[in-house]
Amino acid sequence: MKVLVFAGSTRSGSFNRKLAREVAAMTRERGAEVTHLELGDYNIPMYNADLEASGTPDDVMKLKYVFHEHPAWIVCTPEYNASYPALVKNTLDWLSSPVKSDPVWNDDFRFSRGKVVGVLSASPGALGGLRSQSHLIPLLLNLQCWVVPRTFALGHAGTAFDAQERLADDASRRRVAAVIEQTLWAASRLQSEQTATK
Repeated sequence: MKVLVFAGSTRSGSFNRKLAREVAAMTRERGAEVTHLELGDYNIPMYNADLEASGTPDDVMKLKYVFHEHPAWIVCTPEYNASYPALVKNTLDWLSSPVKSDPVWNDDFRFSRGKVVGVLSASPGALGGLRSQSHLIPLLLNLQCWVVPRTFALGHAGTAFDAQERLADDASRRRVAAVIEQTLWAASRLQSEQTATK
């Protein structure tokens, strides 16, 4: 199973980037082929239809392919003002915007349709970014993703990682593992169903 793991942050000390690194390692331990993607490695401007009219940016096209090639995604989202950050929204807005002149990418949801998505969050607060998840999940459903019902919000994230930036608490590791395992299970089942109906 190919799994795409990414955080909705580019901040150097981001708790969600730490969580994404942990998720990527734990997912590899379960035998999956993991791509740990850093959104900061891509030059994605703020979405603007006038800008898009002059040509979809190269890095947006690269990301369309990356997201499309992975049947499963796991996203770790920060919480800004009780919702997910602009980085996440802007990335998904670009990826879902059709390239009208391209016979392959003129489909809005080609990159996302049928993807199985696990959602996690981390925050210094007690809720762990739970309100961010409550806004992000409907967006993912609108993109025709299958969002797994098990999620995890890591509260008090400032003290949740050890000196090696691994999750220090066994209970947190078990809850992250549960999201990973449900994502892998659901993606495998959905892929099997799709193969059987071809």
